[in-house]
Amino acid sequence: MNVSVVIPALNEESTVAQVVHAVAKDNPSEIIVIDSDSSDATAANARAAGAQVISWREIAPEIPTRPGKGEAMWRGVRAASGDVIVFVDADLHSVPANLVSRLCAPLADPHVHMVKADYSRTFNGEPTGGGRVTELTAKPLLTTYFPEVSHIRQPLGGEYALRRKTALELPFVAGYGVEAGLIIDIATRFGPGALKQVNVGQRVHRNRPLAELAPMADIVARTILGRAGVLPTPELIIAQRPAWNTLT
Repeated sequence: MNVSVVIPALNEESTVAQVVHAVAKDNPSEIIVIDSDSSDATAANARAAGAQVISWREIAPEIPTRPGKGEAMWRGVRAASGDVIVFVDADLHSVPANLVSRLCAPLADPHVHMVKADYSRTFNGEPTGGGRVTELTAKPLLTTYFPEVSHIRQPLGGEYALRRKTALELPFVAGYGVEAGLIIDIATRFGPGALKQVNVGQRVHRNRPLAELAPMADIVARTILGRAGVLPTPELIIAQRPAWNTLT
């Protein structure tokens, strides 16, 4: 199994190098940092740590970029060469040991397409309390409209393994709704059994202020309600990038 680690990054100079060093311990085939026009030393620090750094503008340059994490991930799928892509957020202060290999293990089952990391989320130094958008927005809406995926305990977490062939066939929400969209789309296409999760302990990352969480909650809600048919179709089209195999 060839594994590509893809790390979307925007102004994460203080943590991106340690994330690269941590995932490198699992000896993936490649580590790619997709830099979304960082204005700090993110790209330089990632490169010094041993990652291949690619500006999102260099991947399919004929397609104009859109702001948002999902856009970097969508382009990262195109840039990666592995059979499996492991996405890891660049803002982690502590990366669980053997994260990459633990996420990839369930993919030995050919019916599994996506493996999410499950963990407790810290908040301001406390062992729990993080994941406010997850708990207050994503989980209630997923339980209401897509109960078949409600067993996934960290639906918005940025650490997961995904078969590249599957990723190429799916649309990616351009913003922070990307994880919710992928979970719903995979369960719809392949069945809930195609989603697995692996407990990796604790996730320590930068906790954002409420002013930054509100726009994130908005796009997550729009993504879930769009997939549920509650929002009109144009809203859904605006919010996502198509599958690569639909592009001409």
